[in-house]
This record gives sequence, structure tokens and C-alpha cells, in this order.
Amino acid sequence: MSALFTREALSRVRVLTVGDVMLDRYWFGDAHRISPEAPVPIVRVEKVDDRLGGAANVAKNVAALGAHAGLLSVVGTDEPGRTIETLLGSAAIESHLHRDSALPTTIKLRVIGRQQQLIRIDFEDQPSHEVLSDKYQQFNSLLADYDIVIMSDYGKGGLTHIGRMIDAAKAQGKQVLVDPKGDDYQRYAGATLLTPNRSELRDVVGRWSSESELEKKVADLRRALGITALLLTRSEEGMTLFFEGGRKDVAAQAREVFDVTGAGDTVIAALAVMLGAGAALADAVAEANRAAGIVVGKLGTSTASFEEMYGGQSKR
Repeated sequence: MSALFTREALSRVRVLTVGDVMLDRYWFGDAHRISPEAPVPIVRVEKVDDRLGGAANVAKNVAALGAHAGLLSVVGTDEPGRTIETLLGSAAIESHLHRDSALPTTIKLRVIGRQQQLIRIDFEDQPSHEVLSDKYQQFNSLLADYDIVIMSDYGKGGLTHIGRMIDAAKAQGKQVLVDPKGDDYQRYAGATLLTPNRSELRDVVGRWSSESELEKKVADLRRALGITALLLTRSEEGMTLFFEGGRKDVAAQAREVFDVTGAGDTVIAALAVMLGAGAALADAVAEANRAAGIVVGKLGTSTASFEEMYGGQSKR
């Protein structure tokens, strides 16, 4: 086993996550009756659980692996924004949050009855131009303090200046990993690596009928964007890493899948930590795949800790 993945080695890695944060709020309860007002279950809420979501969950995954995690994002001046700040502190994440008084902090509210999600309710808006300009300026000042950068794009408007951010990071020799959203990947040009899932990639390159056609489409995309590699997450089929001159397929972990929420956050966080520790890209992908196999066995947005990955022992 590689000495790169010891607790001591990972603790020296510094990862800055930039992107859209949200509060994942869960209402848990029993659902024994159907409402007389409509054919829907009545849930008697017995427990409320608040968790970091979006880019904040990425940063939490970085911290859970033992690395130093920093988070740059925007929240509102409301209760959910304050809750996110508190949760960041509890997770030992260095917070660089900007506050927008006109912005309601993004919330994803999930109602869970008997371990089944019954409904999700989203509250969201986009931050102001002025706050985003301040965020870009702080990004430039923070770069020297971190080894590697993650851009976590959830399409909520927090990465309006992502192209300029990528250019600034690359100018300082930082690797930039992007979890993309939408069908305009040109905004990610120059990044080191993208981590789309199948449906996200299909929205950009179109459908493919064979693996050879997929390879060609990804190669064309990589050349057009000037990116080093692309990691395609394929659910039960595992992952495929596409890079100059080849590909590497990684089989999914053989375990029961309970909930895939946030698995992509875990993948990109683990990739960044392992690359920051000096691992080769293929080795980093293998570790990220293991981490994803852990979190899909949990309910909701979760993390894969150093102890879960390596049994609490330094890996040698």
C-alpha cells in the first residue's frame, strides 16, 4: 500500500472548495395514515437533521479524510446560513463565506417516512453580482494557501466567474477539479479534470451507441476544452477515466446501494485529497471509487472518513 495515504501525509494536503453551498435539511417521522385532504401520507415529524450540502458537503468530505479543507461560497443572512456556518465549524472546515442580505440560503428539505424519501422541497435563488465580485477577489488572495482547487457547480449561480478562477489557479500551478453542471462546458476550459455522470455528459456530447464512440466524443471534448482528463461516473458500472492516450475502467464496489445522494461530492473530494498527497491520477481514482462505495451505503449526504477507508491505521 502507498505511504502517500497515511494520516500524516493526508493531514498536510490543503484543498480549497469553491461553489454552491446549501443546507440539506431532513425531517424524519412515521407515516401511518393517509391524509383525508389528499391521497398523500401524513408524516408525524419526530426528528430534524441538518447537514452540509453542495460544495459544503464536498469540503466536509475533504475534512473527513483528514486533509485541511477550506470553503469559499455565498450564503444569506438568514437562519439556514447561520446553521451552515455552525456546521462548518463543527466539521473543522475553514470558512470563507460571503453573505448576501438579499439571498435566501439554498435549502433542500427532504421529508423521510419509514426510511423512504416522500418529497423534496427546494428553496433557492442566485447571489448578487457585487457579492460574486468580492468572492472572486478573495479567491485570488486565497490561492497561495492551498495545494489544489475543487469547483463544485450546482447551477445556483455561485460560479459565475469560474472561467477567470480556473485561469488564476492554473497561473499559480494549481490543479483544478470540476464537478460540472449544465450543457455549457466551455466555461470549464483549462481545468485539470471534469467529473460528470452519464446523464450530464450525454447532455453535452450527445448519446453514444458504443464504447469506441464514447471514447471519440470524450477525446474531442477534452481537446476542445484543453483539459487533462475526464472521469465519467457510471453508477453500478463504476467509473471510467479518460486521459491522453487511453482510458482506465474501475469497477463499482460490491456492496448494497442505499442512497446515491452526494456520492459525486465524495468522489471529487477524495480525488483532490489523493492528488494533493502526490498520488498518480489512476491511483487517486481507485481511492475515490472506494470512498464512493462507502457513502452509497448511507442515508443522505454523507462522508467517507479516514477510519472507514483505512481502518483507522496509517496506510503503508
